[in-house]
Amino acid sequence: MLALTAGCSFGPPGPDQAGSPPNLPRPSAAPTAGGAESEREVAVTVLARTLEVPWGIAFLPDGAAVVTERDTARILKLGPESASDGLKVTELRRLDEVRASGDGGLLGIAVSPGYETDRTLFVYYSTDRDNRIGKLAADGKLEPILTGIPRSAEHNGGALAFGPDGFLYAGTGDGSTNSGQAQDAKSLGGKILRITTAGKPAPGNPVKTSPVWSSGHRNVQGLAWDKTKRMYATDRGQPRTAELNVVEKGRNYGWPKTDGAGTDPKLANPLASWPSAESSCSGVGVVETMVATACVLGQRVQLLSVTGGGTVLGSPQALLTGEFGRLRSLAAAPDGSFWVGTSNQEEAGRPTPEDDRIIRLVFSDGGAGRS
Repeated sequence: MLALTAGCSFGPPGPDQAGSPPNLPRPSAAPTAGGAESEREVAVTVLARTLEVPWGIAFLPDGAAVVTERDTARILKLGPESASDGLKVTELRRLDEVRASGDGGLLGIAVSPGYETDRTLFVYYSTDRDNRIGKLAADGKLEPILTGIPRSAEHNGGALAFGPDGFLYAGTGDGSTNSGQAQDAKSLGGKILRITTAGKPAPGNPVKTSPVWSSGHRNVQGLAWDKTKRMYATDRGQPRTAELNVVEKGRNYGWPKTDGAGTDPKLANPLASWPSAESSCSGVGVVETMVATACVLGQRVQLLSVTGGGTVLGSPQALLTGEFGRLRSLAAAPDGSFWVGTSNQEEAGRPTPEDDRIIRLVFSDGGAGRS
């Protein structure tokens, strides 16, 4: 069982290859003790408060994070400096090109692998006509590098991350008005894309002239890799189930032919799935053998233990159920912790005076500090 605690003696983790981490506040409550429930303890710390629908989280070489706000179109920097109640929050940019509505707006963000020299960020964002991927170098203008991703009231995708191969991956949505786009090889909707930093199809893609890496997705809002370079992606918005998939080159993940696991051997089944009303998971991150995903409707983090062979060990376990409301963004930090963003400052949310928040999770049996 998982014992949630906010008081283990975790201090700031030591430096690692990604740079020195921020001076994080310590957890504030006492740990749960006794029996099997204390075998895996989780320290919970609130790092930032009063944000507005934080969507994407990525990390800079100095250990600070960059966070997008979907509806305000702001890019924020969290840390590395501390404030009295968490980390210092600084507004870096507000992007006038973004048009937010429905689940569209300023979505995913990725940090260039060469950030220390090129000072470049990449963002996934919505306009009135389409969804786009853009490049933002230092104080320069936002430069679109890939346009024409379907835009709709819902199911706009938005996941964005650099893979271990150095190429940029993007998870798109099929658009709520035309779910057939997920199976249309000529459409960018309902796909995971793999591109260069110039927005061109990356070498080694299934089709040389296409940015499409995989197809048959409903609404991909989270991407992550483990130490074996295995790729994970969330898929939400299906009527019956929400999925966590292991994504492989050229595979078809079924939507709209299937909703969850199916029987067609040509279509890939999910690694795990949950009823949509109890999940609707978005962000995903990997720390060692733990894969975590943040669920909007389920108001929880689902945690899976994955073996070296890629199978789930035991049953997924739920954390934070109902404690912080709707959870959307999730990323693994360079220090081995998970950062999770709430999504209560939106139409369906019930915000508290502290919302929205960024929360840090540290596990006693691995993770930050590798304790």
